[in-house]
Amino acid sequence: MQKTPMNVVILRFPGTNCEFDTQYAFDKLGHKTELIWHKEESLPKKTDLVIVPGGFSYGDYLRSGSIARFSPVMKAVVAYANQGGKVLGICNGFQILTEVGLLPGALKRNNNLHFISKYQHLKVVNSDNAFLNQYSDSDILNIPIAHADGNYYIDDNGLANLEENGQILLRYCDALGDREVVNGSVTSIAGICNKEKNIFGLMPHPERAMEEILGSIDGIKMLQGFEQ
Repeated sequence: MQKTPMNVVILRFPGTNCEFDTQYAFDKLGHKTELIWHKEESLPKKTDLVIVPGGFSYGDYLRSGSIARFSPVMKAVVAYANQGGKVLGICNGFQILTEVGLLPGALKRNNNLHFISKYQHLKVVNSDNAFLNQYSDSDILNIPIAHADGNYYIDDNGLANLEENGQILLRYCDALGDREVVNGSVTSIAGICNKEKNIFGLMPHPERAMEEILGSIDGIKMLQGFEQ
């Protein structure tokens, strides 16, 4: 059965640098993509998925994502998400979603205070959602990371809620699946979702894991999850 192409909206802020990688990834999967400038006050009609991509919105001159949260388009994204629309934040996009309150917790400076850029193994913690349903729990993936502020923090009560509600999606691990401390994230968390499971955020870059020649195609099934 032939799939129906999704209408994928990809946001652009001053300093965004992963929008074209993200567009390439969804174009490769056969979907319709549209780049939206941050000053727009509405999303296109019939939007099926909003992507807040990686980069350095506003140069990360304050806390990462803290300026982008006030861009006009984010009001439309919040309204869309609150009505059940699917939203994916990647790296800086994850930071923006926490800053605007669509996802719990916060991203702070890596514990080694350095920018980290490498391929990194991840363990799927919960595949019962629109993002990871093409994988199974405990699958080991290999996805690039590239961030200076990827240290996910949430307090003990918040962490307990994430665990109880199945909101922890991905954890950093080694090739065997054992937890690995990469940037200091609480319990090595690499990606989460909201309680309703329509808003997703992760620090790794699935859009950079779409071609074997580049080292991994593990990002393909991640993005295909939204096709269901």
